[in-house]
Parts: sequence; structure tokens; C-alpha cells
Amino acid sequence: MTGPTPDVPLGALAARSAIGGVLMGLANLVPGISGGTMLLAAGVYPRFIQGIAEVTTLRFRAPALVVLGGVGVSAGAAIVLFAGTVKDLVVDHRWVMYSLFIGLTLGGLPLVKRLLGPMDVRAWIGGVLGFVGMAALALAQAQGVSTPGGSEAGFFMFLLAGVAGASAMILPGVSGGYLLLVLDMYLPILSGIDAFKEALKGGDVAGLVDPAVGVVLPVGIGVVVGIAGVSNLLKFFLDRFEKLTLGVLLGLLLGAVVGLWPFQHGVEPLAGDVVKGRVMTAETLLLLDREDWPTEVFAPTGVQVGGSMALVLLGLGLTMGVARFGATE
Repeated sequence: MTGPTPDVPLGALAARSAIGGVLMGLANLVPGISGGTMLLAAGVYPRFIQGIAEVTTLRFRAPALVVLGGVGVSAGAAIVLFAGTVKDLVVDHRWVMYSLFIGLTLGGLPLVKRLLGPMDVRAWIGGVLGFVGMAALALAQAQGVSTPGGSEAGFFMFLLAGVAGASAMILPGVSGGYLLLVLDMYLPILSGIDAFKEALKGGDVAGLVDPAVGVVLPVGIGVVVGIAGVSNLLKFFLDRFEKLTLGVLLGLLLGAVVGLWPFQHGVEPLAGDVVKGRVMTAETLLLLDREDWPTEVFAPTGVQVGGSMALVLLGLGLTMGVARFGATE
């Protein structure tokens, strides 16, 4: 998986890296789909892992720098440009977006299974462990287990969220966006990035400070630390426990679907309700963003069920279509 890769002209490598970076950036905005899976689908994942390993050991070769630069710049641009749009879609059309997320997630299964090859005892053990771990996170979130995230999160939580997001760039099958949902950091990060973009567009220097220092800086530091740490840790486990490690990744991918039940929506709280550990008053309700509303499951109509199934198939087709592109290398 991370072994030698065939020679490819630098121009073609740069183009593929840019495409993979855009896909990874969009994936990092989407709970349920892994940025690593998108790099794998685009055919640059082994080169990305190899490039990180080289740079973190102070080896600077042109192919590695081209891949890392292309992926990093295009992924960052996609995140900044589309964070606000994705946030609004999730808040306003949750069941639609979650249905699409399920399909995108399931589309990654053949990619990880292809790496894994025939299942053996180690792969089954890893798969069960990964599935149970991710499903437990999903159930904890569904039960409303409190986390220190949300709109009042501090520097450390945004730093931790950056590390969690970095896992999506490295581990095919692990969704950083999904982990951010569990940590209750998904919408606060998208809001911070969108506020940073809007202040930048409007030339509002004073308005840049809060989202830059409070959100972009800690998340960025966490991403850099996470990429360097997780990539080398993944390489270590793949070298020594390949079947078990890939089995865990497969289980994580399946388990992520558990937490993406589409038929839920935000419910406006009332005075006296407890939201994120705080009793709501008339004053605090006015300050509560819609993205922080609690969610509840609802009974879907027949049209919604049919639409959800169609969106799942659409997401599945999109991921598998990208995989066909990446298989041309």
C-alpha cells in the first residue's frame, strides 16, 4: 500500500494531486466520507503517505513536494470556498445531506476491501473492533452524550478537532467530519472558516482576528500535527500488522454509517430546555445559533424515503466513479 510507486511525469502528477486535493477538501467538509478515501480514489494516496514520510524525515524530493503541495493548496482552497455552503446545507437540509453522505461512505468500501484482499482471522478481528468502536461513538452522539465542543469551545478543543480532521486525510475509511460531529465541533469549525472567508472578502481586518486566532490557527496546528503523527503511525502499523490495520479501517467505514441516520432535524429549543448543559432563557435563546439546536428523529414520508434511497445511490455512484478515475494510474 505504501511501497514503491511507478514513475509519472511531474505535470500529470501535479494535475492528479490537485484533483485529489479538491476531493479531499470537500470530503473533509462532509461527515461520513474520508479524505483519505478520496485520495485513494484519485490514485495519489500511496504517494501522499510516502511524501509525508519523506518530508517528516527531512528528505525533499520533487515528486513528494509536488504531491504534497498540490494536495495541500487545492484542499485548503476547497475548504475555505465551500465551508459556508456545506454548513448551510447540513443545517437546513439535514436528511438530504446525510443520505448523500451514506452513499459516499459506502462507496469507499470497495476501495479499502481491494487493499485488504482476502479476509482472514486478523482482518475479521480488526473489522469487528473498528465497527464496534465507530458504532459506539455514533450511539453516544445519538444519546446526547455531552462533549466540551459546540459554539463555546476553546483553543484546545479546536486543536483536538484539527487532529481529528487530519485523520481523515490519512486514514481511508475514517471520516474526520464524522469525528467532528461526535466532538460537537463540526458546525463551529465550518462557521469559523466561513466567517474568516467573509471577513477576508470584505477587507475587514478587525473581523479577521477572532476567527483566525480562535478557529483557523488552532485547527491548522492540529491538522499539521495530526498529519505528521498519524501518517507515520499508520505506516508503522501497516508495515507490521497490515491485515489487522486494514480490517480496522474497513470496520470504521461501516460503523460510520450507523451515525448517519438521515431522518433527523434540528428543533428550536424553548425557555427552560437544557442545550449543551445550559438551561435556556429568553435571553440565551436569542443568542443561540440555529446550528446549535438539538436534533430529533422524525418519521419520514414515502417521498422522503424514496428520495433518501436515490441520494444514497447517487453518493455511491460518485465515489465509485472517482475510484475508476484513480484506477487509471
